[in-house]
Amino acid sequence: MQPQDVAPRHAPRSASVDAEQAEAALVEHYPRLVRLAYLVLPPSLGRHRRALTAHSLAQRSLPRGRVAGDDCVPPPRRADGRDPGYVYLRGRVLTAALEAAAPRRWTAWPKRAQLPPVLPLVWGLRLFPRCGGADELALEQRLSGLSGPARAAYVLRGLERLDDGEVLRALRAAGVADPKAALARAAGAGAQFELLASAEFDPCALQARPTDLVRRRRRTRAALAATAAVVVCGALLALPDGGLGGDGAAGPSYARNAVSEQALQPAGLGRVAAFAWKTSARIDFSAWPTRGDRAGDTALLRRALAVWARPGDTVQVSATPGTPAGPPMGAPQLLYAGTVDDAVVVLFYDGLRVVRYAESKDGGAAAALDFARVDGADEAASDALVVGRTDGNVRYLTAPWVRNVDVRDLLTPKGVTLPLRRTADGVTDPVRSPDTSRSCASWNALTMQDGAGKHLVTDLGELTPARLVSGPPGRPHDVTGAADRASWAHTACLLPAVRSHGVRAVNSWQFATQQLPEANGGAAWLCTRAETWRGTGSRVLAEFLTPGGKPSAPGAVVARAEDSPACGTRQPRALAGVLWKSRGGHWYVLAAGSRQITSLATTGEATGSTVGRLLAVPAKQGAQAQLSGRLVDGTRVTSLR
Repeated sequence: MQPQDVAPRHAPRSASVDAEQAEAALVEHYPRLVRLAYLVLPPSLGRHRRALTAHSLAQRSLPRGRVAGDDCVPPPRRADGRDPGYVYLRGRVLTAALEAAAPRRWTAWPKRAQLPPVLPLVWGLRLFPRCGGADELALEQRLSGLSGPARAAYVLRGLERLDDGEVLRALRAAGVADPKAALARAAGAGAQFELLASAEFDPCALQARPTDLVRRRRRTRAALAATAAVVVCGALLALPDGGLGGDGAAGPSYARNAVSEQALQPAGLGRVAAFAWKTSARIDFSAWPTRGDRAGDTALLRRALAVWARPGDTVQVSATPGTPAGPPMGAPQLLYAGTVDDAVVVLFYDGLRVVRYAESKDGGAAAALDFARVDGADEAASDALVVGRTDGNVRYLTAPWVRNVDVRDLLTPKGVTLPLRRTADGVTDPVRSPDTSRSCASWNALTMQDGAGKHLVTDLGELTPARLVSGPPGRPHDVTGAADRASWAHTACLLPAVRSHGVRAVNSWQFATQQLPEANGGAAWLCTRAETWRGTGSRVLAEFLTPGGKPSAPGAVVARAEDSPACGTRQPRALAGVLWKSRGGHWYVLAAGSRQITSLATTGEATGSTVGRLLAVPAKQGAQAQLSGRLVDGTRVTSLR
């Protein structure tokens, strides 16, 4: 029997090969034939497909009948060890592997070897040979840089142990146009022939790993859903009367919905007359008239509605937290359509959301789509919408009932206000957006006067400006007095903490004042609560203001919470504490509560208690203390954290 590490030699020219001889040679030398095909195939196929293709080529090399040796088998080299069956199979495998390695010509019909193998077929697994060492990896890289004929020449010399003459004859028999050039290039790849017998290049000893399970399951579900859809549609179309079953005149479930189609038609948009708000029972966004110099541009409105229904890859979509970004539920109301700076802007209102569509004034495929939730808006909350942002400036579209608009810097509570001009459509001049840098040199807010009074609003990066108020929970009022403006001067630079959070209103409330120990002056305690349009996600900050600072110095945040009812209508109280150092260098635990608190106590590394809602207990630097209080009915409450 032929040794496994020595290739069978060539058969004599007069030999002939029948199917039985070839089958015996295939069974005996199958691992060597598969390894030969694997080494000649291009590494670009990937290790999984390369291994399966090598097995496929070796199995397809079996002839269907007797083959004349004169036509297919090269002459022998010596008189011993002749195996015409193996030599014939090797030639067929080599020819097929070179065809698979040849560049694909898309103008011609591809050869069978260039197509993925039909058999063997593996589902759900990736198969590949065992990994070798650094030498095998280096050899693999060198072979990948060779052409198919050069790799074949290298393998015939190293794996089959053929001399140069035999290699040239084998390459010519396999259809190589220039076998000498291929042999010369193979000679330049080194002579590490012993590595060709390593496990790195053995496609008969394979490792198995799963494919991408998530992608496989997703594709399986998609294929099943598509198959089910085809079956259902075919069954419905085969029914009498076009698929109208027991539901009478009702269309099938896949019929086009007329209401949805009407919502995307510019002619179906809701339009409100200019002075309808004066007699409307509701003063909110539903009473806004349709305005803008492009309100009659049907093509623009159709594009805006189409992008709203199915935004493409070039559309930048943003939505405030908790705001659905889906298509219109019905025909929306058109609020505005016009040119703002370098953009064309369209504003819609559908009862739940305000939607802003913007595209370049000069055309182009890029567009922006912004969603903001505005359900339950009252007159003050529907005074204005952001209609454009350019270079750090913002323009507002004001409601028709807004009489005057002034600009105020919250950090200068005693500063004057500046009137803000508006166009006939209600679009304001550009206003510098509030400074969100760490320096916080200024913070612009707008005072809007309508029939209900003057409301202070500011931009927090969303379509709807946030309303700023002061006062205890349940009884907040507009920021109109000097004390309220002074309080907001300390709080304004903390507003970036609630920016782009879907905020509807922010209330800054001074719940206590306290005389500091060692005659260090009086301090103030503030609770700032940001309410959202969606109801959840509120944010609460407790501030501690010491004397002697600038009027615009932000308070020290001593506690913060999210989704907490503290300082709100459901829990209209506040309790907070801080570790404070006096000018004399002594440390104290200070605490304060709102009017509902009747006693305070601290435990831990600083202990003490008091009757009332103010507490000062001596402590050490870095002391950890737990603060609690009691209400009038004896209920224990903890501090804001």
